[in-house]
Amino acid sequence: MDERTFDRSGQHASVVGLGTWQLGADWGDVDDKEALAVLEAAAEAGVTFFDTADVYGDGRSEQTIAAFLSGRPDLHVLVATKMGRRVDQIPENYVLDNFRAWNDRSRRNLGVDRIDLVQLHCPPTPVYSTDEVFDALDTLVEEERVAAYGVSVETCAEALTAIARPNVASVQIILNPFRMKPLREVLPAAREAGVGVIARVPLASGLLSGKYTRDTVFPQNDHRTYNRHGESFDVGETFSGVDYATGVEAAADFAALAPEGYTPAQLALRWIIDQPGVTTVIPGARSPEQARANAAAARLPELSGETRAAIRDLYDRRIKDQVESRW
Repeated sequence: MDERTFDRSGQHASVVGLGTWQLGADWGDVDDKEALAVLEAAAEAGVTFFDTADVYGDGRSEQTIAAFLSGRPDLHVLVATKMGRRVDQIPENYVLDNFRAWNDRSRRNLGVDRIDLVQLHCPPTPVYSTDEVFDALDTLVEEERVAAYGVSVETCAEALTAIARPNVASVQIILNPFRMKPLREVLPAAREAGVGVIARVPLASGLLSGKYTRDTVFPQNDHRTYNRHGESFDVGETFSGVDYATGVEAAADFAALAPEGYTPAQLALRWIIDQPGVTTVIPGARSPEQARANAAAARLPELSGETRAAIRDLYDRRIKDQVESRW
């Protein structure tokens, strides 16, 4: 699989990575055997970038990745984790002592002395404008606790503030055919600055796979049930912030745009891969089959101008007014 570079850090990632939120929690139950099988399938399909967080299953996702990689010393996988969501979301918690403690825990979970890439995990907005926060992150690099650092953001404004920081290696942001706003400013700014872009929630929590209907029932421990209106965290993380009924209808229209040989999910992933400035896209997977199908999107041809225009038209007609003012 093709790899792209985080220019500021010199690190490389496969254009399709693997998001591992679902291997920890919040997407229904995934047992350890299934989780390891997903990681194996992704790696065998050429994925060289795993994204996790200390809060996913309270460390379970990190530990699962460590268990997998310990048995595969032949693999060269860039592992990115995130920190900051295990405490009250107030700016005062984003200080060096906490960073060290969080980092110690993640390094233990991952079984490494130095983490490849650590990201602030959608912190409070004022954190992005606080010099001391980025001085503390620089200290983690100086202490060889992390090789590089980045941020995971909710809004385009937060992304632009972070990109202006000289040592931010990456910005992780929601980008998919139902969340196009980052195309206007964030991707061009990141490309100009040499900041990598990690595109998350690429399938709008599965909506863009075309598998769901108005009658679909998700498990009670799935955020698509309990966070549908932002009850537990930013509603933009669930179905990209799109009203479910609207999203299901628009997803059916989206699926109809898939060229021959593409599944709807692969169409969404290929659309993201084709955007200038994207370094890697990180779909999750609950089965080896899903992991392999996601990775296969990297081998499909670029989309035609006609298909891209049809996707844009669908967004403008059905989705744009719901999401652009919020994120």
